[in-house]
Order: sequence, then C-alpha cells, then structure tokens
Amino acid sequence: MALRWAWHALLFGLYVALAVPAATAEVGYPPVLPGKVLHFPDDGGAHPQFRTEWWYVTGWLTDGQGVERGFQVTFFRVRPGIAEDNPSRFAPRQLVLAHAALADPSVGRLRHAERSERALDPLAGASTGRTQVWARDWRLEWSGDHYRSRVEADDFAFDLRFDPAAAPVLNGEGGFSQKAGDPKHASYYYSRPQLAVAGSLRVDGATVPVTGRAWLDHEWSSELMPQGARGWDWIGINLDDGGSLMAFRMRDEQGGAMWAAGTLRTAQGETRALRADQVAFTPLRRWRSPRTGAEYAVEWAIDIDGRRLQLRPLMDDQELDSRRSTGAVYWEGAVRLFEAGREIGRGYLEMTGYAERLRM
Repeated sequence: MALRWAWHALLFGLYVALAVPAATAEVGYPPVLPGKVLHFPDDGGAHPQFRTEWWYVTGWLTDGQGVERGFQVTFFRVRPGIAEDNPSRFAPRQLVLAHAALADPSVGRLRHAERSERALDPLAGASTGRTQVWARDWRLEWSGDHYRSRVEADDFAFDLRFDPAAAPVLNGEGGFSQKAGDPKHASYYYSRPQLAVAGSLRVDGATVPVTGRAWLDHEWSSELMPQGARGWDWIGINLDDGGSLMAFRMRDEQGGAMWAAGTLRTAQGETRALRADQVAFTPLRRWRSPRTGAEYAVEWAIDIDGRRLQLRPLMDDQELDSRRSTGAVYWEGAVRLFEAGREIGRGYLEMTGYAERLRM
C-alpha cells in the first residue's frame, strides 16, 4: 500500500512552507470509476489531475558475498489543491515526495532517507506518458524495456535496473481496486511483480554489484482513507514458481478487517482477483519497538482461498519513524513466505496505524 494516504499528513506542513499568496479556486479531483481501461506505457506515467499517486518499488538484493538485504524506493506525486490559479512556475500546484530504505541485518534496523520538493523542472517532477519521476538526484524511469532507479543517501546508495518478465498485473477489476464497501474509496492500481534486478549498492563506504528480484506498484486516487479505518496490512510477494501474490486488509479501530482483497497470478500467467472472504490475516508473533513503543505482528498466518501461508521477517526491526517529516510511524520490510514449512516466495510487508491512527 506504500504508505499511500499517510503522506497527506505532510501536506499541511508543506502548505505553510510552500504556499504563495494567491486566490485558489475550489479543487475538483476526478473520481476513480470502474470500467476504465489502462493503457501502457501511457498509464505508467503521471496522472496530475488526481489527488495522489505513487510508484513503489520493493525487493531483495544479494551481493557477491551472499549477503541479503531488502530495499524500497517510493515516489509520490501529490496535487495539494493550493495556488492552482497562481501563474508563477514556483507555485506548489504539484508536489513530489520520495522515500528510500535499506533493510540491513548488519545494523539490525532500516537505513532510510527522504526527499520532498515542489514539482519544478529540472529539480523535481513526474512525466506523463511513461514512468519518469524524480526528486533532485533520485530517479525512477522507464527506458523502453526496463525500469531504472538511482538513489543517493548519506549511508547508502543504489543504482538498479529492473527488467519485467510479463505484462502488468491489473489489481481488482481490471485495475479498479476498491478499498472499502463504498466504491468511491478506490484507486487505479497495477503491479509489476517478478522484476529481475541488477546493479550496484553502496553501503559502509563500499560499492558492490547486486542482483535480486523486485516488485513495482503504481496507484493513483483522489480519495483519502475510509472513515473508521485506523490503518492497513499489505503484502507483495514474488513466488518462487514465477507467480505473484498481492493481498491487503483495511483495519478498524479494534483491529478487525473492514475490507480485504488481493490478486494471485499463477506461474502460467493466469490472474485471479481475491474477494474479502478469500483473504485473512492472523497475527502469530509480535515485536515491540524500543523507540516508539508500537507493537507490530512481525509473523503472520495468511489464508488465501483456503491455503494457509506464513510470513516471517528478514529481521524484526524494520520500523520507519518519520515523525520529523511525514508524521507517520509504520513498519515496512522484507519478508519470506512459507507454506507447510517450505519457503515459497519473498517480498515486502507494510503495516500502518499501529503506533497511532493515521490522520488525514
């Protein structure tokens, strides 16, 4: 889910910091409606009329010594609805936010960094027509037959190429992904699982070649989080047989499931949308953060249409505390998926709303 709505908590601070004196007309964001046909590569690009959009890449990397790490990079494009009538090219009509993290067992926690900019070429922007989004020296772009991302932070950096193995997977009903009982709470949502990764990673002062497997999510929407929702749990897993599994649930204040859904693609390329009654998350083992006191289920039983699966983390401490910037605290990290004790895939787990309810 890429902490998709949580970044709205940042917008109020950005308004104060970036807004310029101007009369702003009431903003009308377009709704997400069923029946839209997604076209590629065009829909890989930005959709600037919608309120929020994100490109979210997660995966596992292995270096030449066999050391395994998780990584994540996310770019957000946000239309905050301010200064839209201001003719200045410096008006913050669109914002670009970026976040990157490395799950590094050698330090036992996440290495992470962030960027936030108003969209202003060449400093930051998100192109239409194809995937190309950037915030200063951080980039994610589509180059005809592959993606490439470059991130440079103080204690880590990576330059990675992602080669897709198949066409995009359309989540929900042809890319219309509902998030609550009311269909207005929906996004346009597709995934690119089973991305073959090759490139370089800098960590602890050394740059090493890495390979791996990654997952890209791209979503755009105009709605905020459904009323009564506290947070969500989401997984994106590359299965060892070549298939893929995405599943999520929205949680209420008592921790119960308000809504659940998923998408299962088989090794043969058949894609099946999973209904709420076919997806269940059950906590197995919890871990408490020594920094925030938040308690997360770091091991889960995941029931997918009658199959009992189990998630285990690369390491317990994959909490990201961004209270100094976005205001959100959440757990987002690399996990392994097991069935009957045998590992069958790897990917990422995201859990939000455990430290406090997301407010937007």
